[in-house]
Amino acid sequence: MPTVLVVSSSPSEKSKTAALAQYVTDHLSSISMDTRHLRLRDLPPAPLLRADTSDPAIAEAAAFLKSADGVVLVTPTYKASYSGLLKVFLDLLPQYALTGKAILPLATGGTLAHALMLDYALRPVLHSLGARHSVQGHFVIESVIDPASPELITEQRYRDMLADVIRQFNGAVNYAEKAA
Repeated sequence: MPTVLVVSSSPSEKSKTAALAQYVTDHLSSISMDTRHLRLRDLPPAPLLRADTSDPAIAEAAAFLKSADGVVLVTPTYKASYSGLLKVFLDLLPQYALTGKAILPLATGGTLAHALMLDYALRPVLHSLGARHSVQGHFVIESVIDPASPELITEQRYRDMLADVIRQFNGAVNYAEKAA
């Protein structure tokens, strides 16, 4: 069974980004993937900022990422870029930490004007970490996310687009697992 790490990088305890990450985690689990949701905000801040991989929580997060067949990175958009929390986490990883893994970058934000952040800010960092099986990133506008709704994504076309990128990611994970 393929393993997937879903990394939520919102610093807020209750956020639409975290809700989206949990939605993706639940969806991947329902299609027979061993999925774990890592909330970066729950990692100890001092060891995270020092890139102290000897800290048990940081070491566990890095080890799960290392063993995962796929990684979903879910970030809010701040100032046309991904969260600083995600940057700190990516900085503590070894240079080729994403080699051989399927990657799905997801972002949330208030306006579609920030959608290109995935390609211009996040994708170069992922490539520098060795990501080569990166599924097309997907931006979800916050106005269609309702954590109180049973569907989470309130508009059908946005649900369909998200389902499509998750389907592509599933194919990439299964390909990466077989290639390993």
